[in-house]
Amino acid sequence: MLINKPVSIPHIRIATLLLLLLAVSELFATAPQADAIPTILQSDQRHRQVSRMVTRFVERAHYSKISIDDELSAIILNTYIDALDINKHYFRASDITYFNRYRDLLDDVLRSGDFNPIFDIFRLYRLRAQQNLDYAIAMLDEPIDFTTNKEYLFNRTELPWLSSPEEMQQLWRERVTNDALNLSLADKDWDGIIKVLTKRYKRVLKRINQLDSDDVVETFLNSFTRTLDPHSSYLSPRQSEEYKIQMSLSYQGIGASLKLDDELVAVLNIIPGGPASIDGRLSANDRITAVGQGTAGGTDTVEEMIDVVGWPLDDVVQLIRGPSGTTVRLQILPADALPGAEQNILELIRDKIKLEGRAASSKKIPIEGNDVRDGIIGIITIPSFYQDYEARSKGEEDYVSTTRDVKRLVEELKEDNLNGLIIDLRGNGGGHLSEATALTGLFIDKGPVVQLKDTTGRIEVLDDLEPETAYNGPMVVLVDRFSASASEIFAAAIQDYQRGVVIGQRTFGKGTVQNLYLLDQYARRIPDPGLGQLTLTIGKYYRVTGGSTQHRGVLPDIDLPSAIDTEKNGESSRDNALPWDQIKATGYSANQPLDNEIAYLTESYNTRIETNPDIDFLRSNIAAVDKLRSQISISLNKEKRLEERESTRQQRLERENQRRLANGMEPVDSLDALKDEELPDIFLDQATEIVTDLIKLNKQQNSLVTSVNAPDSEP
Repeated sequence: MLINKPVSIPHIRIATLLLLLLAVSELFATAPQADAIPTILQSDQRHRQVSRMVTRFVERAHYSKISIDDELSAIILNTYIDALDINKHYFRASDITYFNRYRDLLDDVLRSGDFNPIFDIFRLYRLRAQQNLDYAIAMLDEPIDFTTNKEYLFNRTELPWLSSPEEMQQLWRERVTNDALNLSLADKDWDGIIKVLTKRYKRVLKRINQLDSDDVVETFLNSFTRTLDPHSSYLSPRQSEEYKIQMSLSYQGIGASLKLDDELVAVLNIIPGGPASIDGRLSANDRITAVGQGTAGGTDTVEEMIDVVGWPLDDVVQLIRGPSGTTVRLQILPADALPGAEQNILELIRDKIKLEGRAASSKKIPIEGNDVRDGIIGIITIPSFYQDYEARSKGEEDYVSTTRDVKRLVEELKEDNLNGLIIDLRGNGGGHLSEATALTGLFIDKGPVVQLKDTTGRIEVLDDLEPETAYNGPMVVLVDRFSASASEIFAAAIQDYQRGVVIGQRTFGKGTVQNLYLLDQYARRIPDPGLGQLTLTIGKYYRVTGGSTQHRGVLPDIDLPSAIDTEKNGESSRDNALPWDQIKATGYSANQPLDNEIAYLTESYNTRIETNPDIDFLRSNIAAVDKLRSQISISLNKEKRLEERESTRQQRLERENQRRLANGMEPVDSLDALKDEELPDIFLDQATEIVTDLIKLNKQQNSLVTSVNAPDSEP
């Protein structure tokens, strides 16, 4: 693709004009309401400046050194279409054919900043939304039949685009029927169903029509950055401000990052130290379908739950955010539930993200077993890798950090005769790289911890320079699929140095480094430009062995079962994730290999779980969830849906009672009886058993060494 090739060539201008004439005629036919009148889309100088700057930064700074050409243009087009209509509820096959005229032009759009092709695609998206949502609202004029034997195919991402208006109307009849049935199953009468769905569909249309040029440009530029890797992104000026609010200490809400999942707002991750983290019931990929304010018996006013399906992400965030100490109610469709499944209401008290909630904490467990001396197993939980950077920069000696807190906790545990240590990194999404390096230094002699390779190919080795260690005894690191970034660096170093045993699940696999560019700082000739910000991947992390943590993550020495869906979670589930690779190993001095110990621990673990009812319970739950995840359609028959719901409930109750009976507990009559019951932490229990076995092995080896080195006895 030639850089100077004009984007707006004549046949495209004519086709665009014809499309706009069609859009005008069809929009008059559907008669949009005043609040649904589309905003006018047009490029301005800021958009051209942003596009050119983003393109230059990507070409010069992105780790992969991407060629912005015709081949990439085609990928960008597909990504942009998916960003608008990933579930194929709006565009038709003929629309996609029409868009193919832009397939080789989007690289030129990036360089020129002429967004007419992008606006052209978006205008047709708005037209299709107007047509389909008006049709959906019109369907509510007549009662809907819930006795049909049809099914609604709710996951269409891998299916072909529909060809005709008739096929699209059939899809929307099924979608509206499903939406209405879900409300009917929640005990809404027909008038209530009409009210909720009419508001919902009008709100979706209003949201689409209110998207302005900045929003469309942001969507397109993010479609571009997503073709590079999952962590590069562009934020418009408005979204940049929202990001600053979320990152500030004054941010008050539930302590969860949210994302849009089709037309639902879903949980991206739980922030350590926030209300949701402390409460423990909200999980990644849970979907929020309604929001209410206040609670019965509370001091704040109780308001009716508001349906938020189809709402813009920003608007849902505004509903959830509020004064510290007030209550917000969330209606949750669990991550592993099908559309129409029973939903839960969570009440959370808003608060600031508290540092103490993010801080490392410890507890101790007495060691059981006649063949082990009196002592304790210490468990240190690290929710994130934190550091008070501002205090450190000022030279304050008592600044807060993960490493300092863990060192203090280890010293406290040693006072109670610490025999074995568990470092719990489950759910730890990372944080300060320097803390991961320093924390590793508490458990190894000085040496390299991680390697960093930048865009130029330069490799920097980050070392622990402190020769002293805080603890030298048996050690286990517990990880899961949500252990990411700095957590992976620490776990990998402990594994590579043969310092401890890593157990759990394969970690997230985020082994890349990002840099934030505030575009206003690079602007020229534009006063107060308001250009937003760009995040680009500029490097990769590598273990001391040379292998990357990127994509592959850290593979545990002992693998524990998990209900976490690896198809939806983790770097390998992300489109265009950078691949695993390796560089030359750096020099380091590892301990003696733990292969024999790990083999023994694995055999002991496998024997133990053969008769463990909690593990059996977990595995049966995993099988049930996997079965649900494989479904892409759902019945539109109310009686059948009620039967399926009751069957699911009874199966859950049966599995729970099997676990209870095997553990010597009384069975329960309903799942409601379990609401306030805390389930055992199966993974921590197994970690405790494994570190106990490791303590025994360590003592046996020490006894053998003592015996071999003992002086000969006198005759």
